[in-house]
Amino acid sequence: MNRRTLIVLKTLVWIACLAPFCWLVWGALTNNLGPNATGAIAFFTGRATLRLLAITLAISPLRRLLPRLNWLIKFRRLLGLFAFFYATLHMLTWVALYNNFDLHAMLTDVTRRRYITAGMAAYLSLLPLALTSTAWAIRKLGGKNWNRLHMLIYVAAICGVAHYWWQMKPGVLTPLAMTVVIAALLLARPILAWHQHSKARPTINA
Repeated sequence: MNRRTLIVLKTLVWIACLAPFCWLVWGALTNNLGPNATGAIAFFTGRATLRLLAITLAISPLRRLLPRLNWLIKFRRLLGLFAFFYATLHMLTWVALYNNFDLHAMLTDVTRRRYITAGMAAYLSLLPLALTSTAWAIRKLGGKNWNRLHMLIYVAAICGVAHYWWQMKPGVLTPLAMTVVIAALLLARPILAWHQHSKARPTINA
């Protein structure tokens, strides 16, 4: 892929990733987020986080299935950072709008509401990934350690789905589609690794 094409595609990714944020800001400025604006912001930023995590998780399986899509790796860090961006907005909504920066109320939420506990675990799993997303961090940690650390994205995705489910009323299946997508992406990894290992194993003729 030449440099010009890469710049165009990255620009389009930036626009696509920022579009939900711009829509949210516009809705807030025009008072068009509905009767429960805080709930709308929390839902919108949480959904954006999970969608971007799913897209980020999809890159490795796609590259294994279709080697000609190896260029997608150039977008993984960008997509992961945007997932963290929306996760941070989601967290700030809880900190500022739901709890008014009340530390005691936040600690009570974390210890007594399991969906808050799961959400906090998801955010804390993403935090070190964002902090070590630079080339400098990769050099300092070393490739193997960096890869091990960045397996926390799986924890973040699982905790994020649990957070989504546990805040729903019984019988509400809204998180089901995202759950299926993320489960499929997580299961694809060991299946594709096993398939690749089987192909690489030399056959023994009888």
